[in-house]
Amino acid sequence: MSDLQIRTAAPDEAEAVLAFWKESAKGTSVSDDVRGVTRLVERDPEALILALADGLIVGSVIAGWDGWRASLYRLAVLPSYRRRGISTALLRAAEERFAALGGRRVDAMVLEENETGHHLWTAAGYRRQDQWRRWVKPLGE
Repeated sequence: MSDLQIRTAAPDEAEAVLAFWKESAKGTSVSDDVRGVTRLVERDPEALILALADGLIVGSVIAGWDGWRASLYRLAVLPSYRRRGISTALLRAAEERFAALGGRRVDAMVLEENETGHHLWTAAGYRRQDQWRRWVKPLGE
């Protein structure tokens, strides 16, 4: 897409990002609220990468870096904009961020039921690691 803009999110875009995820992303997270998104962007202003077309959020990825691990979350594209190279552009931006920070490997969180996502990640050069399982514990509300 020639009119695609890739940039980081601003704290005041939290509501727009949440609306986008509701329409475009599979699953939800405990931090899917204005406070959670705002906190992410304020703590790491380069972590939430957006794709925009004519001012509309059409894609997102969270490129989280903790100084040791490079982790990807919330790769999503608006259904009507899929298959236009938006995921590729978002992943390129995230991977460039990680490389500049010294990252050596990228982990991606992908829902088991997200078959479309599995194909995308495979096409992008990622491979599933069956020996790992995610363990979670929600902290107090």
